Amino acid sequence: MSDRESVWNTAPTSAPAQRADRYVPGSNAHPAKMLPAIAAHAIRTYTKPGDLVLDPMCGIGTTLVEAIRLHRRALGVEYESRWARLARANVAHTVRQVEQGSGRVVCGDARQLTQHVDADLHGKVALVVTSPPYGRSAHGRVHCTSETGERGVVKTDYRYGRDPHNLAHVTTDQLLDGFSKILVQCRAVLRPGGTVVVTTRPWRTHGELIDLPSAVLAAGRAAGLVPAERCVALLAGIRGNRLIARPSFFQMKNVRDARRQGIPLHLVQHEDVLIFTCPDKPSAVPRPICAHRQQLPKTGRCGYR
Repeated sequence: MSDRESVWNTAPTSAPAQRADRYVPGSNAHPAKMLPAIAAHAIRTYTKPGDLVLDPMCGIGTTLVEAIRLHRRALGVEYESRWARLARANVAHTVRQVEQGSGRVVCGDARQLTQHVDADLHGKVALVVTSPPYGRSAHGRVHCTSETGERGVVKTDYRYGRDPHNLAHVTTDQLLDGFSKILVQCRAVLRPGGTVVVTTRPWRTHGELIDLPSAVLAAGRAAGLVPAERCVALLAGIRGNRLIARPSFFQMKNVRDARRQGIPLHLVQHEDVLIFTCPDKPSAVPRPICAHRQQLPKTGRCGYR
């Protein structure tokens, strides 16, 4: 394993540059893709070649692509069939490029993860890398008049899908409840001492900051996982002693609109990275916390974490 770092320098280049020639056409349409360097850093730090890496909500397969490139075995589960097809295509594309490795993608609900992971792999997963969906806070892409020929800005690719049961489309309490169930399922397939890496960030709703990282931390504890580290993965580049932000159109717009209303919003320049370990000794798998028992923490209108 590589040396541990609390701040991950994961954006020395932009997201498009990190994905260039490594993903099949159509992959950019996913509204909340993990930065490849984040997945790669987690895989290098917490696994060894030959280990099994799992992403229970794999999207277009970023975690799987990086795992294969680093000589790990890769397994992903994805709820939406559109993204599952793209994840399979990206896995196949990667295997052809590097001429080694393999990966598998299952289309299914991660809340029933143990049903989608072969029984002979239960207790064999070395690392889980994933991120909860951000739902309505996913910004999507914009196209200007010169691209579309239409007047004004056109917004596209801002939805995970249209299935109302997708966790991206439920209330924040339901999201936490569902993600808690997923962490319980992950614990069941992890090997003793295995690692779970969750990237997440807070967001604002009507000016109020929703502290999703703290809620995920509570969900991990409730699932029987042991909190081990809390790190920062940069979404901005470093130039000298300055961070160079790479905001999207909608991030810039949201910040400007919020500041005009007196809300101290700043550009997001990092992801919170929560690292849990699976206990060495097996014990009864806990029941997931329920939405009515665990509310998403809110930090109020003033402050940003």
